[in-house]
Amino acid sequence: MSAPDYAALPYRPNVGAVLFNRDGLVLVARRADLPNAEGRVGVWQLPQGGIDGDEDPRAAVLRELREEVGTDRAEIIAEHPDWLSYDLPASLLGVALGGKFRGQRQRWFALRFLGEDADIRLDRDPHPEFDAWKWLKLAELPLQEVGFKRATYAILAVAFARFARA
Repeated sequence: MSAPDYAALPYRPNVGAVLFNRDGLVLVARRADLPNAEGRVGVWQLPQGGIDGDEDPRAAVLRELREEVGTDRAEIIAEHPDWLSYDLPASLLGVALGGKFRGQRQRWFALRFLGEDADIRLDRDPHPEFDAWKWLKLAELPLQEVGFKRATYAILAVAFARFARA
């Protein structure tokens, strides 16, 4: 029996949120399912998630923000002009994303957070994706433990730099 041809798998349509607070800092959250992966103190990422069927990406990013970090207190202020894709690492192929995808094709949005820190509620979902969150400087984003998403985060750090000012 031959090995699966993962290169033939499609990319999962996805959206991502770069949520800026009033001070120009960005929200990152630690994955609950990978708290100490590979000897690291958690894997931190931006909120992101799949696009449902023919859902509009702008609606999807607001829905994902509400589902993943428990708030809808945000407005879209920019959209990255390109779809950005990443491939899963070999260890996750056939496992992550239900084993149906080779990676994700993402539309990224910059959003302005309109609420207070207390409005961010990771406990609103019965199966939370994240167990902790923090604000950090956008330029520090690619330096976090983001694993295979580092290249995408480096692109976003440049593309959305103008929103990193308070």
